[in-house]
Amino acid sequence: MKLTAKQKAAFGIGAVGKDMVYALSSSYIMYYYQDIIGLSASFVGLILMIARVFDAVNDPFMGILVAKTRTKWGRFRPWLVSGTVLNALVLYAMFTAPDLKGGALMAFFSVIYILWGVTYTMMDIPYWSMIPAITSTPADTENLSVIGRTCAGVGAALIAMGTVLLVDKLGGGNERAGFSRVAMIVAVIFVVTEIICAASVRERENTSLQTASVKEMFQALFRNDQAMVVVLAIVLINSALYITSNLVIYFFKYDMGGADWTVNYTLFSTVGGGCQILGMMIVYPLLRRKLTNTAVFKCAIGAAVTGYAVLLLICFAGLAGSLPVLFIPGVLIFAANGILSVLTTVFLSNSVDYGEIKTGHREESVIFSMQTFVVKLASGVSVFIAGLGINLIGLVGNSEETGPVVEQSRETLLGLRLLMTIGPIVLLICAILFFIFRFRLTDKVVQENARKLAEKR
Repeated sequence: MKLTAKQKAAFGIGAVGKDMVYALSSSYIMYYYQDIIGLSASFVGLILMIARVFDAVNDPFMGILVAKTRTKWGRFRPWLVSGTVLNALVLYAMFTAPDLKGGALMAFFSVIYILWGVTYTMMDIPYWSMIPAITSTPADTENLSVIGRTCAGVGAALIAMGTVLLVDKLGGGNERAGFSRVAMIVAVIFVVTEIICAASVRERENTSLQTASVKEMFQALFRNDQAMVVVLAIVLINSALYITSNLVIYFFKYDMGGADWTVNYTLFSTVGGGCQILGMMIVYPLLRRKLTNTAVFKCAIGAAVTGYAVLLLICFAGLAGSLPVLFIPGVLIFAANGILSVLTTVFLSNSVDYGEIKTGHREESVIFSMQTFVVKLASGVSVFIAGLGINLIGLVGNSEETGPVVEQSRETLLGLRLLMTIGPIVLLICAILFFIFRFRLTDKVVQENARKLAEKR
């Protein structure tokens, strides 16, 4: 069954809303609860790590639950819709913290963030699991992965471009009120986009295979060594990105500073978001015409590492206050991340075919539950590192709802710059080394696997 333009568009629309929600949470949860609400940065990071441990148990079982679902609407759509509605409600509550103090506030944050993770899992696993279930060839899989990741990049870019200015405008200078109103808008967009996706995208009839037991499914998953390689690569790459995305707002507010820091931050985020989308839509397809996917992956990692190294040099050269100069490493980092986000999804989809050939079970939901888990794990690890780093360098946040920006020491600003660059470089180097030595799903192998499965069916 050939995918229609309507189905492709609906799948992409779903990605826009889904990643608007994720970007709002992953990029601003630390800033909201530490800088605005007044919780300790290390406590916020610790709770995020605990939530990720909980997801370690919850996500794979959610994948199994989806795989075992049998309804007249298919396996994926019931979970997609119900998870979306619940997550939208929790998102709004998470960015509308009640006027609590001390232990009560800490308890509220702990519970609401874990609920956010659970409800996001309910819709994210079914969404990405649909790719190998509604496509039948490697070309279709790659095409839909590009569409999904490109549109997800659009959603993330919209949040990066508009959040800080919208918070200021809708809150009338009160960031706490502004975040609440922005969260409400994002939640409504989220529900509408996922309903459009669920109404238009349906899985192929012959993908509803006999589901193994829980034990057999986990055995099949961990025997899929290539899925595990991709999973680790996703953890390392996303951890590098999220460390930067969590700290960059502090960089513009306290390091670059000035009354117009929100404008500079928005301009930088807009350029970065645009480059990420261009990386997905234009740079990746252009490179793909001449290079294999594995070669493109290596090039993208190299570009990202170069970007972080250039950013570090700019800081030591005393040019960190120049926005045009900061665009240079920003372009490299964000464009590379756009390419990598497409490729890791393509690689994970290809590992589904590989796993079916190797184990005899086709486990889309279980494998893609690992993607949901590791992306959230990367977010938790990076925010935990950022939170500890913020405390160690002695950064003092603005816990008052209004008032002047707190001035930071030179040592604090130097520590902030190092946190934003050295950590991501180390993580990306680890990712490429592991990938070179362990990844085996080359273009030739993927085509051969598709041929074997076509003959089998």
